[in-house]
Amino acid sequence: MPRVSLFSPPPGMIGGMRRARRHMLARTGLAWLAMMQVMMLAFPGYLRGGVRTAESQASLEDAIVLMNWGSLVLCVPVVLYCAWPVWRGAWRDVGRLRVGMDVPVALGILAAFIPSVHATWMNAGEVYFDSVSMFVAFLLTARYLETCAQQAVSGQSGGFDEAPLLRSADRLAFWFVVVQILLAGVVGLYWLQTAPQHALAVTVALLVMSCPCAMSMSVPTALAARRAVQLREGGALGGDDARALDRATARIARQSLHGSLAWHLLMTPLAALGWVQPWLAALTMLASSLAVVANAWRLTRMAAPGAAPLAPGLA
Repeated sequence: MPRVSLFSPPPGMIGGMRRARRHMLARTGLAWLAMMQVMMLAFPGYLRGGVRTAESQASLEDAIVLMNWGSLVLCVPVVLYCAWPVWRGAWRDVGRLRVGMDVPVALGILAAFIPSVHATWMNAGEVYFDSVSMFVAFLLTARYLETCAQQAVSGQSGGFDEAPLLRSADRLAFWFVVVQILLAGVVGLYWLQTAPQHALAVTVALLVMSCPCAMSMSVPTALAARRAVQLREGGALGGDDARALDRATARIARQSLHGSLAWHLLMTPLAALGWVQPWLAALTMLASSLAVVANAWRLTRMAAPGAAPLAPGLA
């Protein structure tokens, strides 16, 4: 009985798919490495309010200046190299006059990175290099998992019709992105008029949360889990078991799709009120993506060897 997972590469994996996976893994690894370093460099900035003597405060400010420049140096390869697929996808979407998932991601990175560069250069204002590096690292992690899931089901045979699920996910993700971008603009303008010092953080948090990574993963991960079950069973599923597996796959995909949407809708008002910082928005994005993976994994556990009969357990 073969040991397979949601992200097992297909048996006939071609060179292009292998290179794509390798490049994504390299970008993701570099983004995580830079993120950990940037977060350490950002630590002195969180101590600003706790220093009491003037001498200590002056030493801390000097350290913050150096740490900000170090964070800038580390963030440049993250933005230019690690996030390159984002810029390529956003440029393609803009050229086609459409709003894809890369557009709000690109806006979120730019909205956090460019003001941070200006603040570092002028030595005035807040910097968000930690949020930028976290966002890119978490985003690439989610997309790497999505790519592996898509590759796992490439060329998958069987009677399951995933087209309706894919159309539903694409349509929901499109309108979610459109509404979130408009909301980020409106809320950002409101904060700019009422509390300008918080406008940038709120806008960036809303743009980060407008990335529909979890929604776009919902169908591929469910299909990958279905493939894992089929391979484990040796392709011998038929009759009631095959139909039950198809129904469970559709149910898991819809649960992940609607659950991730509900999570974003729950967090969006909190971000609009200024209660969610950009780094926390990035963390919630990663959490929703991992929840989608965990939900798809449940499908393989329901049909695991030694579990209840397949059809009753999945129906």
